[in-house]
Amino acid sequence: MHCMKLLGQRLMARDFDRQVAEPQVRIAVLNGYTALGIPITQAVG
Repeated sequence: MHCMKLLGQRLMARDFDRQVAEPQVRIAVLNGYTALGIPITQAVG
C-alpha cells in the first residue's frame, strides 16, 4: 500500500468508472516493476 501511495495520494478522476480504472493502472505499474526485479533462472546442464 505504501508503494501505491507513492504513485499518488488520492484518486484524481471524477467519474466512478475512471476511479476504478485508476488503481488498476497503478497496480499494473507496480506489477511491472516487480517483474523487472524477479531474476530469471535457467537450469544448467
